[in-house]
Amino acid sequence: MTHLFTLEDWPNIHQTVAQAALFKKDPLKAAQLGRGKTLGLVFLNPSLRTRMSTEKAAQNLGMNVLVLNINQDSWQLEFDHGTVMEGIRSEHVKEAAAVISQYCDIVAIRAFAKLQNRDKDQAEQVLQSFIQYAQIPVVNLESAMAHPLQALADAMTLNEHPIPHRPKVVLSWAPHPKALPQAVPNSFIRMMKQQEADLIITHPEGYALDPKLTQGIPCITDQEEAFQEADFIYGKNWSSYESYGQVLRTDSDWMITEKKMARTREAKFMHCLPVRRNVVVADGVLDSPNSLVIEQANNRTYTAQAVLQKILQDG
Repeated sequence: MTHLFTLEDWPNIHQTVAQAALFKKDPLKAAQLGRGKTLGLVFLNPSLRTRMSTEKAAQNLGMNVLVLNINQDSWQLEFDHGTVMEGIRSEHVKEAAAVISQYCDIVAIRAFAKLQNRDKDQAEQVLQSFIQYAQIPVVNLESAMAHPLQALADAMTLNEHPIPHRPKVVLSWAPHPKALPQAVPNSFIRMMKQQEADLIITHPEGYALDPKLTQGIPCITDQEEAFQEADFIYGKNWSSYESYGQVLRTDSDWMITEKKMARTREAKFMHCLPVRRNVVVADGVLDSPNSLVIEQANNRTYTAQAVLQKILQDG
């Protein structure tokens, strides 16, 4: 049974991106593959791009789609074992996952980090519980520590903008008023490790990511130095890993501006969206011809379609 949990356990991201490119040219080329099959989309957190792109991807393959918003449309779920369920949670994941497996052929789950306890978030209790108790393949729609579908779309977008030399890609922290998870940067780093490119990470003091993940990657605290001669700038906020889940600064010094982008080789700007204008990135950068954010969002459909195709073919 094939799951998509992180990119590390996915068979071949280059093959997946190549298949996504074929789907972009002809989205309905495998429209009979999923006929009679059902994808269940289960959300414990909000979604725009992930929900719509994955639903469209499934429909392009001929699949039916069921959407369930936990805590809004259904009972609240209990994930701990041995719990005396006398509180607000009415159903245990053991039964919920098993029941969803009766209605669906694939289930895709979104469950953000709580940013309160690093060990618990790293344990990925929600995704791991569904993998354990569902009898069908599980797809990660963004978990506490990973967002593989976003990273696949990022890889596809990079491929669509080839550079005549070995590209320099900068993953840059940017300010945000709220504490955000590390799922997107984590998966972006995992993806970039499999690319023919030079990755640099830049962030303020106190915002270093998981050192096991960033080992061997240059990480600097001078944003303008990092931007020098860059070909791609990927802007993203994340909360502190060491002081887990904390927001250590919210000032605008690290906002990505046209002045900073001028230090690059006319770099393309990337962001997973949603993005707070004039907080994370200035209007002038986001609205420039070098902004790839809408292309990234569009490519979410075709990379998700390639993932679902692989899972359906593997049976």
